[in-house]
Amino acid sequence: MQNFMSSETTYITKEGLKELKKELDNLKNVKRKEIANRIQEAKEMGDLSENAEYVEAKNEQSFVEGRIIELENILKNVNIIDNKNNKGDIVNLGSTIKVKNDNKTLTFIIVGTNEVNLEEGKISHKSPIGQAFLGCKEGETIKIEVPSGVKKYQVISIE
Repeated sequence: MQNFMSSETTYITKEGLKELKKELDNLKNVKRKEIANRIQEAKEMGDLSENAEYVEAKNEQSFVEGRIIELENILKNVNIIDNKNNKGDIVNLGSTIKVKNDNKTLTFIIVGTNEVNLEEGKISHKSPIGQAFLGCKEGETIKIEVPSGVKKYQVISIE
């Protein structure tokens, strides 16, 4: 059997790792039981071929089991981002940076792909903008090609 799951290293913060472990624990110890109970109740209703409750529960079971496998695979290949060694002189994974763009000051946190949250300013180190910032120094200006043209960002500070 071919393994389609990636064994690529996943970069993640301590907080992100805690969240993934919490999600995995919930799926294994809460959701699995809930779904098993729903399947059992649906079976007791009779004919499974026309039982929407049963079909829905089985679909959810498939999704949950797939997510469990995905999370377990991620956790096998995890690399914790430790920003303590980053003295703030260059942008690395885990860096919090303040940048200036068109007279606006923005804050970004460079994270692994599993922690991306644009509302919180968390951008992936693999995204075009994240890649462009990696290795930058304070005061440096970068240009990034986006669908609407070229954007310029100046790195104001690195934490």
